[in-house]
Amino acid sequence: MKVFLGITGASGAPYAKGILDGLVGAGAEVGLAASSAGIEVLATELYRDASLARDVVLERFVGDAGDRVTVYEADDWKSPYASGSAKVDAYVVCPCSMATVGTLASGAMSNLIHRAASVALKERRRLVLVPRETPLSSIHLRGLATLNDAGAVILFAAPGFYHGAETVQDLVDFVVARCLDQLGVDNTLVERWGGAST
Repeated sequence: MKVFLGITGASGAPYAKGILDGLVGAGAEVGLAASSAGIEVLATELYRDASLARDVVLERFVGDAGDRVTVYEADDWKSPYASGSAKVDAYVVCPCSMATVGTLASGAMSNLIHRAASVALKERRRLVLVPRETPLSSIHLRGLATLNDAGAVILFAAPGFYHGAETVQDLVDFVVARCLDQLGVDNTLVERWGGAST
């Protein structure tokens, strides 16, 4: 399975890390791109140091999965993920900023993350967007509705509590599991409703 993971400047770095780990654990080949704001979010939320250099942040984020993950610069228009002719199974943007939502909803593209998501929409491929912003303005809601109508899955970073979460990691795993489900990746991060894990 080949999956694109885009990281933008909204809170939610632990979700992105969980998704990457889940994809790599399932044997997926991952193409990764992070905006400059996305790098700052990773550095702040995962490593508690916003001053870390981009390369250091990405090295830590990818960790031992380097053989399964290819990192692309945000302005790398030669990346295979920038073209519909490349065979890609799924795309996810997590966290997905409202700036990204607005850009995608307008059909504009200013970086590889926007382009990859636009390719997913035009090629009718699986695209999962994981926003976290709250509250939402009517502008945000219209943008999200436009993307939903175009075929994207809007999966808010909104964990449930019915699975008996005891830690923050349990809450992160809830959202990560839902996202992996939408990407078509089997996982056992949380117990399924009705008591059966898969």
